[in-house]
This record gives sequence, structure tokens and C-alpha cells, in this order.
Amino acid sequence: MTANAQYRLAARPVGLPKPTDWQYTEEPVGEPGDGQFLVENQYVSLDPAMRGWMNAGKSYLPPVGIGEVMRAAAVGTVVSSKHPDFAEGDIVHGVFGVQKYAISDGKGVSKVDTSLAPAPMHLGTLGNTGFTAYFGLLDVGKPEAGQTVVVSAAAGAVGSIAGQIAKIKGCRTIGIAGGPEKCKLLVEEFGFDAAIDYKAGDIRGQLKEHAPNGVDVYFDNVGGEILEAVLARLTRGARVVISGAVSQYNSETPPSGPANYMQLLVARASMTGFLVFDYAARYPEATADLAKWLQEGRITSRETIVDGGIAAFPETLNGLFAGKNTGKLILAV
Repeated sequence: MTANAQYRLAARPVGLPKPTDWQYTEEPVGEPGDGQFLVENQYVSLDPAMRGWMNAGKSYLPPVGIGEVMRAAAVGTVVSSKHPDFAEGDIVHGVFGVQKYAISDGKGVSKVDTSLAPAPMHLGTLGNTGFTAYFGLLDVGKPEAGQTVVVSAAAGAVGSIAGQIAKIKGCRTIGIAGGPEKCKLLVEEFGFDAAIDYKAGDIRGQLKEHAPNGVDVYFDNVGGEILEAVLARLTRGARVVISGAVSQYNSETPPSGPANYMQLLVARASMTGFLVFDYAARYPEATADLAKWLQEGRITSRETIVDGGIAAFPETLNGLFAGKNTGKLILAV
């Protein structure tokens, strides 16, 4: 009998998840019932948001329960179906969890068009990652040609796409990343106008050098001291897009928040959070634009695909928080 490898949440992490926070299990693969199908996952998405899903407390999604399979988006192939809309052999995307096989009733599941791009890219640029960059920048940030856009975690999955969309819209784009290799990648591969290495220190000085006239749009993925540094450089009417705060996710103390938030008042600026799920009805619009830009060579998609199967999940996830990936981090299972 085929076994289903899974990772379940064993304890609420304090700080960076430890091996004891996980339970690796193997159980027989179930059979789909009426209106269901069985999918064999090939690729599992690893995202910073997963760390928040492990915490108890109110959020935009219920926390993953102790003993439950860890929540994760994945792309896989339908291997058995009793669902009228999904046939054996269909390639599908859904929140199937950190496991080799999953049974689904089809809710929230979409078919993957591999003629647009390879399957892993539908977890990144043509998936929620790309949609986050697309709607966060265009609908919340509202960049205008000639304006200066700054993106943090710019070599990551969301940031790399947000910066490239800003370039498409005619903006001067500055990326913030960690280390000279990632900064070189931003300029040479992703086409940013300039890169700031936060590991080199003096973030405010580097911002002043590369954005001498201030920052019109800041797409924030990290929070913390980088957010404070950019707030000090806002232009009048600037927009700050809160996409995430990965620098805070494994903190063992509550984040203090930006001490200089009153810069928003001084600059008559706005700081707005958003969730990509709120734009679900417009995903086809984003897919069409992103696929077109990919085909035209105006966007470069980078995926870091880690082989190793389900067993490699805990170590690979922690690598995300250590910044070991460029572009989208995906586990091949």
C-alpha cells in the first residue's frame, strides 16, 4: 500500500521552528469519495507567511492546529477522481499541505496551464507570490512613471517581481537585499536601477545616495529597522505597502513597531496593509499580465527548487528565514 509522507505541527514554535515542533508521519493513502479527487503533489510552496500560521491567536486565517498537517500551497497531478470537474492527469494548484498526497473536494483548487509556464512557476510568479506583487504594487502602491520605488527583500519571491513590475511602469526602482551577490542579481538579472545591501550597514545613508529625492512608493516585506529607515525618506504623498514583515516573524519578543511612524503625518503619506486573497476575483487579470510580461522577457522569474522530498521540509523552511533562497523557494516532493 502506498504511504503518504506528511509533516504535522507538534508544538507552537518560540522563535525559529525547532525539529521538536514537527511530527513526521507516514500513513496509507486514502481513497477519494464522491465529489473528491486524490492529488499527488510534485512541488510544495515555502512562504514566510507559514511562520505566522503556526502561532495561536487571531489572524487573517485560523492557525494550523496542533496535530494537523502543515498548511501549504502545492502543485500536483490528479491520480484518481470522483469529481466531475477534475480528471485523472490534470495538473492542479491548491492548498494541499506539506504531504505527498492529498484528497480535495475542489474548493480553492485551480487547474494549471503549463503552456504558459512550467508547473513550479505557478507557485511563484504565476501564483499567489506574483499576485501579491502585482496587486500590492499596482492597487495599493499606485506607482507613477518617473517616481522612485523601493522594495525590501527584493531578491525574494515577492520583492523580485514587485521591483520588475515597477520598472515596467516606468519607475526608478531600488531594491534592498542582503549581501553583494543578491545585490548584483537585483541589478544584472532583475533590472533594478540600484541595490542597497542592508548587511553593509548605514541603510539610511545608502537610501540617501540612491534616492536623493526621496521615496514615493515603498513595498515592504521585512518591517523592523529597514521600515524605519525608509519612513525617514518618504516624499509628500508617498505610499507604503505592507506586504509582510519577515524580520519579525521569529522574534521571541513583540515587535516594537516603527518609532518614527509620525513621518507619515509629516509627509502626508499612507501605510496600507493588504491580503492577496482579497483580489481572488481578479487573479485572471494578474495571470494574463504576468504571463504576457514573462513571454515578452520583461519579467525574469527565479525559483530556488530544493530536492529532498517531504523529509526535507523543516530544514528547507528555516533556510527561507536565513535568506538562502533567491526568488521563490519551492520543495520538490
